[in-house]
Amino acid sequence: MRCPRSLQGRLLLSLGAVLLVIWVGAAWTTAVLLRHEIGEVFDSSLQETAQRLLPLAVMDIVGREEGDVASQRLGAIHGHDELFTYVVRDDKGKVLLQSHAADLSVFPPYSGPGFGRTATHRLYSEEALQGTIRITVAEPLAHEDGVAREIQIGLGLPILLVIPAAFAAVMLAVRRSMRPLRAFRERLETRNEKDLGPVASDDLPSEVLPLAATLNALLDRLRAAFEAERSLAANTAHELRNPLAGAIAQAQRIQKETGEPHVARRGAHIEATLKRLTARAERLMQLARAEGGRLRLDRTSDLRDALRVVIDDMRRNVPQDRLSLRVPETPVMSDIDPDAVGILCRNLVENALSHGSPSSPVEVILDPDGLLTVSNDGPVVPSETLERLAGRFERAGSSARGSGIGLSIVSTIAERLGSPLTLRSPRPGRGSGFEASVRLVTVGDGTALM
Repeated sequence: MRCPRSLQGRLLLSLGAVLLVIWVGAAWTTAVLLRHEIGEVFDSSLQETAQRLLPLAVMDIVGREEGDVASQRLGAIHGHDELFTYVVRDDKGKVLLQSHAADLSVFPPYSGPGFGRTATHRLYSEEALQGTIRITVAEPLAHEDGVAREIQIGLGLPILLVIPAAFAAVMLAVRRSMRPLRAFRERLETRNEKDLGPVASDDLPSEVLPLAATLNALLDRLRAAFEAERSLAANTAHELRNPLAGAIAQAQRIQKETGEPHVARRGAHIEATLKRLTARAERLMQLARAEGGRLRLDRTSDLRDALRVVIDDMRRNVPQDRLSLRVPETPVMSDIDPDAVGILCRNLVENALSHGSPSSPVEVILDPDGLLTVSNDGPVVPSETLERLAGRFERAGSSARGSGIGLSIVSTIAERLGSPLTLRSPRPGRGSGFEASVRLVTVGDGTALM
């Protein structure tokens, strides 16, 4: 049999085997000692019976009339099982007296006082009057074996109940002792690349504490590596801002100062490319913020205000009728960082403007319970494409514009808020279009921050 791989299984198996061996050994030792003591008790009873019957038999035999030496058998007063039988004989072997159930074939020839044994009986002999009167008492061996067996059964039945109870107690004790390990494992399972903080290990047994400390040290090194990666992306994007802005200004200046059309076209292409690079750098900064920044604050704010600021800013670059915002009349309070809400909303709207139909508006709706929905009209996105759109650098098609990380940023923020990004196409109740929704945490919502 293979040894269990789990520590709990190994403890149960080893402790159960030890208990079983101890109980079996104790039961066997008790049975041997008990059998020995029972034999001594029965031998003592056999000897006592012979020594008490012999004087009575002598008086009976001596008191008989002279010449009356015929064998006598005592009659039974009440019917019963006679466990001890006896015969009284003279020195020539003639039976002078016997119990009513005595079987003479059981009694061998007299061989002197003391204990003896046949195949079926235990015997004790004694003599009186200088050996002229001899008594032999017999007890069936089956009687002694039966008594010993009944006592052993009486002792064994409780043991059969105790052993399962002991196994159950061991199982409960082991499971209770393993509870801190299971709790540690459950806390460890909640960790991911966005939460690599140390796992609480104060309640662990001392034998496992070094392993927990080593694991927490590994998590700390992983967190440092991830933070360094995010910091590099954010710092790189930040440092690119000024050079890119200067390069865009130079490209615009070239377009204004040159009198050659082909140079102006090249300047326009350079300007467009630099603007895309600037947008890409901005996305990288947002992604670093989404992965490593603090999303929940110690204060609350109205989600409607953050959405209005974003939509008003975006309306400066698109026609007024391209963006539609609907918010509740009452405040929707949340402790989510307004900057994070702005990043989330801006990326959803820009995605809708880039891929939606230019002749229909992008609808932004905030429900009183914090559900943010951004929808647009357009062609239906295939389900296989829809499943991977939230991945990094994924686009709806090879010719689609954009960096491919907008929905990834939204998905990262949503997951850290405990509400995954939901994508649908076509829009519910319609035959076309695309819809993205995220449930933002509002005051009183118990959603945990990842």
